Amino acid sequence: MTTPHNPDCIFCKLIDGIIPSHKIYEDENTIAFLDVGPITNGHTLLIPKAHYQTIDQLPQDLAANSLKLIPKIAKALKLATDSPGLNILQNNHTIAGQVVKHVHFHLIPRTQDDNFKFTWPSQDLPTPQALQLLKEIKENLED
Repeated sequence: MTTPHNPDCIFCKLIDGIIPSHKIYEDENTIAFLDVGPITNGHTLLIPKAHYQTIDQLPQDLAANSLKLIPKIAKALKLATDSPGLNILQNNHTIAGQVVKHVHFHLIPRTQDDNFKFTWPSQDLPTPQALQLLKEIKENLED
């Protein structure tokens, strides 16, 4: 089986060694490296080596392989940076903040005085609308 690859993708170039990186972890399916434009000290990217643009395109086995590494890398980052917190972010499509069109997870160590801020503007979802949305989501689930 061939692994999807995009020769124009910056992350695929990094995986191929064309672009240098500060790798902190690598196995046959996954690589983790320090972000070249970190939000905080230790900001790390975890990516599958196979090229998929968004999480919904990523096969479940590759997603599982990436996700099982997050606790290990998170622990290593926490110990190395002495950070009391960590954000784990995964963006899909430009509208959601995805810049590189290759699935990747941001692990961002947090400190009290870092400058990384975001808001969570929650809102009430009307009950009839919520129930209809719930029904549609369940209908769209695939086994």
